[in-house]
Order: sequence, then structure tokens, then C-alpha cells
Amino acid sequence: MRLTLYWRRTVAPLGALILAIGLSAGTSDAACSDASLEIRGDWGQARFSVEVADTERLRNIGLMHRTQMPSSAGMLFVYDRPGPVSFWMRNTLIPLDMLFADETGVVRRVHSRAVPLDETAIPGGNKIQYVLEINGGLAEAMGIVEGSQMRHPAIAGDVAAWPCGE
Repeated sequence: MRLTLYWRRTVAPLGALILAIGLSAGTSDAACSDASLEIRGDWGQARFSVEVADTERLRNIGLMHRTQMPSSAGMLFVYDRPGPVSFWMRNTLIPLDMLFADETGVVRRVHSRAVPLDETAIPGGNKIQYVLEINGGLAEAMGIVEGSQMRHPAIAGDVAAWPCGE
């Protein structure tokens, strides 16, 4: 039991961290695609394979009913314009970290380890346009904090803190 708990809390997040950092090596403009999102900060840089939820239907479904997600994967929720955003975990079976970002792709709030199936509202803020969901505990393990910058084609290049062309 102790070994399992140690693995879940220590080894698994570190393995995910190594995988995500390894995936970010050699970042270039070619890496800026709909299927991947890069994130950087004082803690370093990482890349996630992402599914994009950019319609109301896709945003409503999100990551519901999934029993697992690769540690280097996530879902990027894209809204047409900044506004108040709130999430919940209805029918979501895996713990998630939620990174709420403004129109420039700058993370304004990190909600760690959202509890599976919990219907309590998780507010992201008032001027949120993007939300990245990744496996629960990964943001903390990697050091992702408020102020980190996301790069993805959905984030308009003329306002992006970290544009695809950079």
C-alpha cells in the first residue's frame, strides 16, 4: 500500500514531468499546431498533446466518462471572447488540474486536483478565454503557476503573450 501511494504521489508525477519536458525539446514554429499546446514559465517549458474543445457541444462534453488520460495529454477549452468561466466535474472520472488563462494565454488561476464527480463550481475568473485541463497534480509537480504563458494557434497572435511565430 505504501509503495502504491509513493508511486502515485512521487514517481508518477516525476515521470510525467520528464515526459512533458522531453516532448518540449527542440520547440519550433512547426510545433505550434492545433494538436499541441506549449506552456512556459520560470519553472521551464513543456508541451502537451491536446484535444481542442472550441464549440459549446465539445466544451459541454469535455473529458467526461474517461477513465484515464496520458500524462502528456490534455484538453484545451477555447471560448470566443474573454468572460467569466466556471467548471465542474460532473461525469468526470479522473482528477484534473485546470489552468485558466486570459485572452493573451497567460495563466491567471490554477485549480489543482479537481475531485472526480464533484458538482461544486470551480470558478476560473472573469476574463478567461482558455482553460487547459491536465492530469491532477501535474501542474504542481511541474511547477506551473499563475503567470505561465501558453502557446497555441487558437490564441490570437496579435495579443498572445507568447505567439506562435516567436
